Amino acid sequence: MTSATVNPEFWNGRRVLLTGHTGFKGAWAAAWLVKMGAKVTGVSLPPEGDFSLYNSIRDQLPLTSHFIDIRDAEALTSVVRESNPEIVLHMAAQALVRRSYREPTYTYETNVMGTVNLLEALRELEDLKAALIITSDKVYQNMEDGRAFKETDPLGGDDPYSSSKAACEIATASLAKSYFLEKGVPVATGRAGNVIGGGDFSEDRLIPDIWRAAKAGQSVTLRYPGATRPWQHVLESVSGYLVFLQALAGENGNALPKVLNFGPQGGEVVTVGEIAREVQKAFGIEQDWALVNEEQPPEKSHLALDASLAKKALGWQ
Repeated sequence: MTSATVNPEFWNGRRVLLTGHTGFKGAWAAAWLVKMGAKVTGVSLPPEGDFSLYNSIRDQLPLTSHFIDIRDAEALTSVVRESNPEIVLHMAAQALVRRSYREPTYTYETNVMGTVNLLEALRELEDLKAALIITSDKVYQNMEDGRAFKETDPLGGDDPYSSSKAACEIATASLAKSYFLEKGVPVATGRAGNVIGGGDFSEDRLIPDIWRAAKAGQSVTLRYPGATRPWQHVLESVSGYLVFLQALAGENGNALPKVLNFGPQGGEVVTVGEIAREVQKAFGIEQDWALVNEEQPPEKSHLALDASLAKKALGWQ
């Protein structure tokens, strides 16, 4: 079966609101949308750190960029009104687990109330065709039983990041039914995670950490080398989001599932340690990884997604 593809004709000339456009995944989404001729309005915080994909390509991105905090409902609503989007892809978030332990209030305010602020602003729009809220593969109540999670599995989260994204799912579903269902506007969520690819300079990301350590002549330190994750290239997940939005905005959009997982087929997983060794081999790095010797905040050791519903509903894989 050939995977469903992103249709440039659908996106050409579309007014798109993209939040989180300065992030790793968001910058790739912005580049793809602009290349297809979409009229993109970006909403995000300025990119963090000395290097970012967004800063390296922004001169080639003819989009309207707004550096605002989505916790600021008034500023966000003003941009939504001005841009009057037809399609919304919401990716802005506090997306790091360890940072969520350090800054739980900020994490909940951004991931839950930031999303509520956006959906509240979207209620006014007359031309809105579809909105997709991106959450995470970590929204599930993970009992460490080794199985791949399906969209119907219970939500949960033992750390602030995971639980904030689960709460975001609940809030989105509630507001979608309360306000958007009667208008016939599909509002859905997409769950993916552990993306890799060029332009990732973020903290606490495996491949950037390996490269930074090698540049410093050190061994990369791993917190949980035996942990498994559903790794995928960044453009795989972005393609899933865009294909989902195309379908949601179509004639049968309201009949589609309102939650989809995006990940490798068959719930395929690879350990952190295995990925690290493969990347070091590819980069010609001689130092092996080392285990972090200080105590770390707890993280789940097993995580896999069942993405068969996305294949069934969209033809995406």
